[in-house]
Amino acid sequence: MLIVDDDPQVARVLLEALARRAACGTVATGESKALTYADQKVWRLMIINPAFLERFAGVTARQVIQRARSRNPEMPIVALVDRNASSRDNTWSGCCDVLTKPLNQADVERLLDTFVPNHETAAIACSGRDYYHHYRIVGYSDALARTVDLARKAAPTSAPVLITGESGTGKELIAQLIHAESRRSTGPFVKVNCAALNDSLLESELFGHEKGAFTGASRAHQGRFERADGGTLLLDEITETQPAFQAKLLRVLEQMHFERVGGGENIEVNVRIIGTTNTSIVEEVRQKRFRADLYYRLAAVTLHVPPLRQRREDIVPLVWLFVNQFAGETGRRITAIDTLTLDLLQRYDWPGNVRQLRNTVRTALIFGEGDVLSLSHVPWLIEQLQPQRTVELEETDEYVGSLEDIERRAILSALRRNNGNQSRAAKILGISDRTLREKIKRYRSEMYSTAAL
Repeated sequence: MLIVDDDPQVARVLLEALARRAACGTVATGESKALTYADQKVWRLMIINPAFLERFAGVTARQVIQRARSRNPEMPIVALVDRNASSRDNTWSGCCDVLTKPLNQADVERLLDTFVPNHETAAIACSGRDYYHHYRIVGYSDALARTVDLARKAAPTSAPVLITGESGTGKELIAQLIHAESRRSTGPFVKVNCAALNDSLLESELFGHEKGAFTGASRAHQGRFERADGGTLLLDEITETQPAFQAKLLRVLEQMHFERVGGGENIEVNVRIIGTTNTSIVEEVRQKRFRADLYYRLAAVTLHVPPLRQRREDIVPLVWLFVNQFAGETGRRITAIDTLTLDLLQRYDWPGNVRQLRNTVRTALIFGEGDVLSLSHVPWLIEQLQPQRTVELEETDEYVGSLEDIERRAILSALRRNNGNQSRAAKILGISDRTLREKIKRYRSEMYSTAAL
């Protein structure tokens, strides 16, 4: 959080409140610092006193806000004003909330709960406050813990690592963990998406090129290998490259020296390689779409990131992680997850894995209302998250689940078809509004009591 004011009492109250939730703040006590800090990085929240900046001739609050929003347009901004200031003074800046001086502790906590929430997320590994190597791996399932444990064992070595797993499982986070816990952690961590470039562009991007090497090469370009010297190079989706390029890459990996495209100078580097793939690389080798010798070179250590459907116990902490990330942009203070929503999230197989879950939570935050996270306002998501198999309420030789399970599904289906309208859902189910409310309340209380444990 960036605080733009020179009042030491204000700074003390805000910084202490942030510290209690393991967050940090930076205070700008002058116009030059305000502009410098606004440019420095992406802030999650800015609290700014427009009257403080009016004392300086060279800068206005509007300029500081515009500077900060050029890097993060959705950043929430809170105006800090004296208690007797008129509300009209704050509307011009587009502030989403107002804090009055002297600060009230309850108002500060309410504001931070809304814009900088800090729900428990059960991080199995994180980078602390390292801004440049930031990562946070959330979950506590045995499957995820095994992968993280193996990554930590491999990290101190210089062995190449191949990380496999479906798209959206968090392979890049595992790569960041390996770099951060390696002896190269002070060196660069450089990434390249092999699937996004054709072979000629990828060759130039990895190895660099000299001025005039090809049409449009108006200046010399340093490749990713050079930039990663002394650190780690992540080759994302390495199986998307063609065999001809793979032969060039293999030679560089074995010798750790190369020439830029269009150049004759031999460039030596010391780079650790981490590759990722979302396909079966063994099958790619068998089909001769990926060189076996390059596979053996990359796979000194192979790690697999399990899909979300194989670690469902990680879903709830991940939901809270995304609430922490996105509640601020919607201005919603979330205190609980709706029981029926939680039931849907935990039953779904998540073919898009963590990435799909993140977008689902964000959509629910944008279109929902109140302090309970619910999908009731996004019926198209409820439809999308329905299990593939259906439960037929007819005579059948196959066991279809408990009566409570069938009841929950029937209630969820009725709410979905009526866009969350409880009165219409109750009528379809043949029960009273009161009965439906009591059942939903019971489901919620069961969830909250479980969470408390």
